Amino acid sequence: MEYQLIIQFPAESLDDFDALVRLEDRMIGAVGSAANIDGHDFGSGEANIFIITSDPKATFDLLRNQLELQGILDQCKVAHREISGEQYTVLWPADFKGVFMVL
Repeated sequence: MEYQLIIQFPAESLDDFDALVRLEDRMIGAVGSAANIDGHDFGSGEANIFIITSDPKATFDLLRNQLELQGILDQCKVAHREISGEQYTVLWPADFKGVFMVL
């Protein structure tokens, strides 16, 4: 089964956009053939990176170090859903309360 994994973090400025693109490039190298970095969006005060994977938790584990190196892990929300699904399951933060959504 395939899933869409989403890494979401606050972003507003052009510098944030440039950092998003650099992070996405590093993520491509980190996941190798284990997943497909499927693009990003930027706006409404947040950035999202979309990843197609058969194992969302393992893929997040591969990418966690990149988020730490970027200094944004503590600001991130990470969730996944089945490709054809609508309901997200939050992986990070572990104590997340609320509703995850992509604006």
